[in-house]
This record gives sequence, C-alpha cells and structure tokens, in this order.
Amino acid sequence: MTCRQTSSNRLNRWYRDRDADYESGARSKEFTWAILHTCGQQQRASFNTLLGGWEVRKRTQTVPKFFGTVSKKDRNHIHFNNFHFSVSLRKMAGLDKIGTYPGETTKAYPEKYDIRAMPPQPKVLKPGQLPEKVIRQFFDEGFLVIHNFFHKEELDACRRDVEKCVGDLAQVLFKAGKISDLYEEAGLFERLTLIEREYPDANVLLHKPRTKHHLYEGFCNLWANERLLNLIEQLIGPEIMGNPVWNVRPKVPKNESLVIPWHQDAGYTDNELYGLLVPTAWIPLLDATKENGCLELVKGGHRTGKVARHVGCYKNTWYLSLPEDEMERALDVDLSKDKVLCEVNYGGLVIFNNMVPHRGLENTSSTIRWSLDLRWMAPSEQGGWYGKSGVLMRSGGQNLPKIDWNRFLQQNEDDKMREEREGLDMFEPIFTSPYFKRWQITNYNKHVQKYFEQERKAQRNL
Repeated sequence: MTCRQTSSNRLNRWYRDRDADYESGARSKEFTWAILHTCGQQQRASFNTLLGGWEVRKRTQTVPKFFGTVSKKDRNHIHFNNFHFSVSLRKMAGLDKIGTYPGETTKAYPEKYDIRAMPPQPKVLKPGQLPEKVIRQFFDEGFLVIHNFFHKEELDACRRDVEKCVGDLAQVLFKAGKISDLYEEAGLFERLTLIEREYPDANVLLHKPRTKHHLYEGFCNLWANERLLNLIEQLIGPEIMGNPVWNVRPKVPKNESLVIPWHQDAGYTDNELYGLLVPTAWIPLLDATKENGCLELVKGGHRTGKVARHVGCYKNTWYLSLPEDEMERALDVDLSKDKVLCEVNYGGLVIFNNMVPHRGLENTSSTIRWSLDLRWMAPSEQGGWYGKSGVLMRSGGQNLPKIDWNRFLQQNEDDKMREEREGLDMFEPIFTSPYFKRWQITNYNKHVQKYFEQERKAQRNL
C-alpha cells in the first residue's frame, strides 16, 4: 500500500485500505505489520504516533492486548488475526528524514510576532489602553504583566461563576454516587480539593464537553470587557474575534497532574495557524504567586517565529511538553537568563502571544489557585481549533451590541451530543484531542490511548 496523503489523512487511508483488502479476500488470514529491520528509533516513534500507540520495539514482546502479539520467531513483526499485509514504515509515517512529525516545519513567522506585527497605535488612548512603549515591550519580549487592570466587581462575578461551575459538577457527581457529600460548606478555594479526595481528577471533567457547554455570564462579560478589548485592539487591530480555546483552570494543591510543562500554545494547533497571532490573557482569581503556581515565561522565546519540537504526553496528563534543550536550540533562548516568574495580584493579568514558551508551576500552598485563560484573533485570519470557529466581539473598533454566544457554544453542545451517541463515559477523567497525532508520543498514557481507540472505532464505522 502506498500512502500519499497528508499526515492528517494517513490514518483514514490506512483503515480504508485495510478493510477493503480484507473484504476482498486479497490478503491471508494472518495480519502482519512489518517493521523494517532498518527503521530507527525516531521512525518507530512516528509510526507509533500516527497509528495510535502500537508497541513497536525490536527487543520486546509487549504490546497492548487489544492490538495483538509480537511474533516469537521474528520480533520485527506484529501478528493479528484476520489480516495480513506489510507497508513501508517510511512511506506510512511520511518521513522525508528521521524525526519528522506532522507538527514540525522549517517555516518561521517572526514578522507575525515581533514589532513588525504591531498595528498603528492610537494617539488618544481609550480606557484600558497602554502607552506605545509598553505595547512595544509586548512585541519585543512576548508578554506583559499588568497589575490592577480589572475592577474588583468584574472578577468577583467570575468567582461566583466558578462557584456555580463547581457546584454543578458536585451535583452531577453526587447524583451518580461518585461522591458522598456535596461539600457545600467549603469555599471556592477548598471545595474541589475535598471533592477530589473522593473522586480524584474531578478537575479533568471541567474541560470536557458535557461540563463545558455552558459559558457563565461573568465569563462572557470579562471576555468581551470593553477595556480589555481596547487593549487587545492595540495588539491585533480593531477587528476582534474570541478564539474558541478558553479555559477555567483549577490548580488543586500538591496535585502533580495540574503542573503544566513548558510549551508554546501554537504547538497545539494546525501548522496553518503558526503564523496567526493569538494573544492570551491569563487572569488569576486570587493573588498568583510562585507558591500557588503562577506562570513562568521565557522572555523573547517568540522572536524566531518558530514552533519547536514538542512531545506528548506529559506524565499522566494530556499536555504537550517542550524539552528545555530543544527550546534553547530551536528558539535561541538561554533559560538561565530568560525565564521570568510572573506573579500578579488579584485584579491583574498576564498577556502573552502564542509563540512564547511558558509553563504553570506546582501549587505548594493550601488553597486552590483558580484562573481563566481567554484568547482573541483577527477575524480576517483563517483560525480556529480543529473545525471550531471563534465568536466575533468587535468590529470597526466598536463592541458588537449583541454577541452570538449561543452559536459559539453550540459547538461544545455538538461535542456533548457526540459523546452521548458514542456512549462515552462522562465520568471518565480522560481528555482527548487531535493534537495527539501531531507530535512524537513519548508517553503513551490513558489520554492518548483513549484518543486512538476512539479514532479506530470511528474509522470502523465509516
């Protein structure tokens, strides 16, 4: 079989050809996946990434039970019932050279992120806007730490919405018999910790479609806050669309699964979006400190305009990781000098672009560190999140009189209905995403395994 499709279509083509071969009787009853004697470690890893975690190792007989067993006679083959054919690993993985993965590219977009990308600055500043010299710092260093930006009541409304969000989650878990107490007496910064003592990783459910299909009023108001959009206008211009990626993030104390490793946000998106400036506002709902897990960024890490090689998935999480040696090599940074700890008070925010490397530290305090991350992009750009579109907020420098939140949230509702049709367990603390196919998988954990199981099931149903 020869596969000439792009990486995103290779897996689909493989399943179609496999099924066609079987149905036509063109192959023998034993399915053998041939791993070339000449293939190197990087090639096997690419193959592993594209086909969902096949254990392809020359010196092991261990593979997941649902895949098959390694031949004792020839450990370079994996045998399955009912099918038999072999394929060139290099062609299947689409490797022009060792170490090439779909997310990798030689293209760079420095002009989309450095001072050349700065829109004309206003002579008279609107509320929330900053002096030009400060905006220049954003394009030079890749981020800004802004203290005392929001009014207290604006963030207090978001705190109340987070309390509702956790309350809704507690009700769902309680009715399903997953927890024995609603913990209603606990406050915003303790309640989820108590819930997780009974139901570990309950925080994962906050990211899933069945719990993320609702966007509370306080979140909407903050995302489209006029002063905040005035600031975003200085970064991307007067036409502003909310990017479909937004998150409410809890950082439960001493929970290793909530430590976010070094990464570039662009590493999670399609290659076609690498040249699209997407500012992110990271907004803590309490004073963010090193102790409770604030952000750390790499100053100037965006200047090359490149996306470095990421790997997945970090420990028992669904996060991509950018190794420090790769970061320094590819992005021309010196971590001994360029790391910046971004502590910010309640009422402040950190705003950064999607190319600058950053991470979220561990929370070693005794309270939950809640935060929001909100994103924007220019609507003229072709951008989104794997088929999901954004929500228009501002046109011609003016906020829209009515933002179509319902249409925007319908995308999450569609995901929720799809999960229900497929019979997926809403209580399973697993998060899956298409970006798992874009980079080398060095840790085939439960999130990756579940994603590729879903992919195989979907292809069989075509």
